[in-house]
Amino acid sequence: MKKGRHEAILSLIKKESIGTQDELMQRLNEMGYKVTQATVSRDIKALKLVKTPFEAGQYRYTVSSGEGEDHSGKYYSILSHSVTDVNYAGNMVVVKCFSGMAQAACAAIDNLMLSKIVGTLAGDDTIFVLCKDEEKAEDFKNSVGKIIEQNR
Repeated sequence: MKKGRHEAILSLIKKESIGTQDELMQRLNEMGYKVTQATVSRDIKALKLVKTPFEAGQYRYTVSSGEGEDHSGKYYSILSHSVTDVNYAGNMVVVKCFSGMAQAACAAIDNLMLSKIVGTLAGDDTIFVLCKDEEKAEDFKNSVGKIIEQNR
C-alpha cells in the first residue's frame, strides 16, 4: 500500500504542479488512497520532496536530487534582490537592476524563463529581453514584477 502510494505521489508531482499538502492529499483521495494530512507529511519526508519555485512566483513539490539540485530558488533570490524595475513594449522587455547586478540577474532569467524568451543581453544595470511575442513579454514582465514585489 505504502509503495503504491509513493509511486502515485511521484507520478502526480511529475505530471501536475502540486504546491500544498492539502492539494496532494485531495488528489490521492481522488485516486482511492484514503490518506490524512499526517500520512502525506510523512510521505513527503520519506520521498525527500521539496518545494521549488516555478513561474509566477508559485511553488510546487519536486524530488530533491541532492547533487545537481535545482537552483531555481537561488535564481529567484538573485532576481528579487537585483531588479528594480521591469517594463515592456511589443515583444521586448527592459529590466532595470542595481548597478553591477545585471549580469547575475540575466543569468537567472536565462535559467528560469526559457519558455518565454528568445534571448537576453545584459549591460551593467540593464537587461534587454527579446520574447517570442507580446503576450509572452507581458507574462514575463508580470512574472518578474511579482518576484521583485515579494522582496519589498
